[in-house]
Amino acid sequence: MSEITYKSGYEPHAREHRVIFRNVDRVGWDTSIDTALADGAYEQLRKALTMEPAAVTDEVKKAGLRGRGGAGFPAGVKWGFIPKGNTKPVYLICNADESEPGTFKDRYILHQDPHQLLEGMIISCFATGVHLAYIYIREEFPMAAKIVEKAIAEAHEKGFLGKNILDSGFDLEIYVHRGAGAYICGEETGLIESLEGKRAYPRIKPPYFPAAMGLYLCPTIVNNVETLCHVKHILEIGGEEWAKTGTKNNTGTRILCVSGDVQKPGYFEIEVGKLTLGEVINDMCGGMKPGRTLKAVIPGGSSSKVLRADETFTIGRGDDAKQISIWDIPMDFDSLAACGSMAGSGGVIVIDDSRSISWILNNINNFYAHESCGQCTPCREGSLWMKKITDRLVTGQASPSDIPRLDKVARSIEGRTICAFGEACSWPTEAFIEKFRDELVGDTRPELEGAVVNPETRIANAGLK
Repeated sequence: MSEITYKSGYEPHAREHRVIFRNVDRVGWDTSIDTALADGAYEQLRKALTMEPAAVTDEVKKAGLRGRGGAGFPAGVKWGFIPKGNTKPVYLICNADESEPGTFKDRYILHQDPHQLLEGMIISCFATGVHLAYIYIREEFPMAAKIVEKAIAEAHEKGFLGKNILDSGFDLEIYVHRGAGAYICGEETGLIESLEGKRAYPRIKPPYFPAAMGLYLCPTIVNNVETLCHVKHILEIGGEEWAKTGTKNNTGTRILCVSGDVQKPGYFEIEVGKLTLGEVINDMCGGMKPGRTLKAVIPGGSSSKVLRADETFTIGRGDDAKQISIWDIPMDFDSLAACGSMAGSGGVIVIDDSRSISWILNNINNFYAHESCGQCTPCREGSLWMKKITDRLVTGQASPSDIPRLDKVARSIEGRTICAFGEACSWPTEAFIEKFRDELVGDTRPELEGAVVNPETRIANAGLK
C-alpha cells in the first residue's frame, strides 16, 4: 500500500489510530473502485470466501467487536442469534440512518470510502448466510445514496456482487433504500417496518427480535456502518490480534464526533478506552474556547445522560474501584456506563459556562417531540409536554413547580414504551434536572406559581439567555 498523505488542514491528530477513517480526506483518494482496488480493497473478501462461514463469525467473536451504533452489543454474538436449523431467508441491513444529534461519522464513510463498507457487508453476509442485503440511508444523505449506488454497480462489474461471487458459489445482492428522514428509523425494528413500506412503528420485543423475526418475519441482522466496516479489518489481521487494540472488553477503534464549545471540533478515530475525556477535549480538540470553562459534557449523542464538570465518578469494582473526575473518564463503553451515561454513537457534545441549561434542554426536547413516531401514548404525549414545559422555561413563563412536573413527565415515559425512544427522550431531561436543578429553578418565576398559563402562549425573547 502507498504512503498516505492527507489534505492540508485535515491531517489526523498524532494520537489518532486510523483504521476506518484511513482514507478520509486522503490526498489522491476518490470513491472509484479502481482507486480502492489499488489500495487493497476486496482482498479480505477473497480471503473470507476460502473460509468456512462459521470461521469468519468466530474471528468477529474473538475480536470482541461491539456495535458502534449506540448500544455496544457484541456483533458476533448478535450474528449467533439466528435460529439453528432456520429454513427461511436471512437478511442483513446496514443501518445508515445516522440521526443522533451530535453524530456525523457514518456520513464520511459513505461519502469517501463506500467500498470499505461494501466489502465489510459482503464478508458479513457470507458469514451469516445472507443472499440479499440492504443499506438503509436517511433521506438527508442524498449524495451518499448516489455514491453508494455507484459503488454497488462497480462491485457488480468486477464480480464482487451478484451470482457466484469470485467463483465461490456464493450469491449476494445489495440494494440502497432511502428512508424518509425520521429519527425513529434508526431503531432497528422501526427501520425494518420502514423497509417493508410501512409507517416506522417499532415492534414489540419479544417476539419480534430481528435475529428471529425481522424483515418479512425472517431472521435479520442489523448493524450500523462503522460496525460493518470493522469486519474486513478484523479478517485482515485476525480477531485475536485485532482485540489487542483498545482495552479489555472495549476492543478496537471507534470514531468520536466532537462538537460544541471546543476550539477544534471534528472527528477522531481512537483506540477504545486509550484516551480520557480530558485528553480528547484538551489535546485533540485544543481545549475550551478562550476565557471559558467546562460546564458539562454529553458523551454519546443527545440521548445519553449529561455529565457535570464538577462531578466525581466511581469506576471499577472492589479493590479496583477508584474516584475520578470528568477529565479522567476513559472513553470506552463500560467506563461511561459506570459514570451514569453511555458511549452511545460517539457524539461528544461539549458545553461551556456560557450556555443556558434551560435553552439546551429545550433544544433537545424540541427535537424529540418532533421525532416521536406517536405509537406509544407515554412517549407521544410526554415528549410533547416536556417540550411545552421547557418552552415556558426559556420564555419566562415557567413557575418553580414546573421543574418537578417536568421530571415527573420524563419518569412517566421511561420504561413504558415499545422501543428505546422513550428512554432516549426522557434521559436527557432526567439528567439535566438531577445535575442542574438550581439553574433550572433560577429560570422560573415564583410569582407565576398557581397561575393559569396557556402553554401555547409565547413571550418573544423573554427570559432568554
